Amino acid sequence: MTWQRDPGRPQTTGRHDRPWRGNRLSFAAAAYILFVLTVGTNMPTPLYARYETEFGFSPLVVTLVFAMYAGTLIPTAMFAGALTDSIGYRRVAAPAVALAAVAAVLFSCANGVAWLFAARALQGVSVGAASGALTAALVETEPSGDRARASMLASAMITGGGGIGPVLSGFLGEHAPLPLRLTYLVELALLALAAAAATRLPRMASRGVWRFRRPRIPASLRRPFALASAVSVLGWAVVALFLAMVPSYAIAILHRHDLLLAGTAAGMFLLFAAGTQYAVARAGIATRPAGGLLLLTVGLAMLAGAGATDSLWLLLAAAACGGAGQGITFKAALARVNEVAPPESRAEVLSAFYMITYLGVGLPVIGVGFLAAATDLLTAVGTFSAVTAPACVVVAVMARARWADAV
Repeated sequence: MTWQRDPGRPQTTGRHDRPWRGNRLSFAAAAYILFVLTVGTNMPTPLYARYETEFGFSPLVVTLVFAMYAGTLIPTAMFAGALTDSIGYRRVAAPAVALAAVAAVLFSCANGVAWLFAARALQGVSVGAASGALTAALVETEPSGDRARASMLASAMITGGGGIGPVLSGFLGEHAPLPLRLTYLVELALLALAAAAATRLPRMASRGVWRFRRPRIPASLRRPFALASAVSVLGWAVVALFLAMVPSYAIAILHRHDLLLAGTAAGMFLLFAAGTQYAVARAGIATRPAGGLLLLTVGLAMLAGAGATDSLWLLLAAAACGGAGQGITFKAALARVNEVAPPESRAEVLSAFYMITYLGVGLPVIGVGFLAAATDLLTAVGTFSAVTAPACVVVAVMARARWADAV
């Protein structure tokens, strides 16, 4: 299957002859769409406890519904990057926004677990198609051509959106009428603005023909790409644990069933991450992942300790420490990939990066979910921490020896 460019449109090959360079509206549009898509994919998180009651399924099913997102995102990202480099950011982002809207409608109309699986599957396709495209669009449209600033904004939109989504839906679910409907009506309103924003994205990219293939990483980039991907996988594996398990973990510690509490417990990790990214950028500090990975290690130890002692303050400290670590690691990893990716295949390289990153979202959550079903939640979280913390230390040592500064 092959797509051809419109022969009536001029080809563009170089970075400096792209008419959208310096277009502030395009830059803001890409950031907003990336933010809204990330908010939407994390809005269901605190509501799963309510779905359990409404539809009568087990916590293991919650894990599988959560993981369905990564299960469709990963194969979508396999081809979306090269497609974006061929047909342009707008033609990929606009359908992705439409799919996110369909997913929100399915969530709002859900009357059984099959609806939840279908909605999460569509969310995965949407973000799998758009994440690499929108991150590349931010780099290409940054007004001054500052790739580091574009990477910083992309990571902030993803982490900040991931943190705001569950807090917003937790508040609506606990204090607003029709909690399993209104949340997604709010999301649809945000997506309507995103659809309008998509019209401001650049229409064309660099290459004229697309053929289905796996993402290709140039041989000279494979070592830095692999290390950046390993850093990102570990950071997002810990994020996935917080999003999927910590709401129930917090309820088990505090013995309170409160959707706002559950949403805040899940979202505060990524809010701390976004805050750390902003603070680091404002201070002009060089971002190296080794320190972030060590903070993740400490955060995991605190999380296990919070379960053992039923300590809310230790849970908050785990979110603060782990969130700061994730903010540093993801900012550094994304900046490194953007630094080494060639302009003509930037979306393809970024999509491969996100594809590998979301393996860290899906696989650990499934493992923890099955272990929690066989034992209990606190044991499963403790086991995850015991396995992941040494991996963070090993990759931190590797990164300390081989990483180039990326601000």
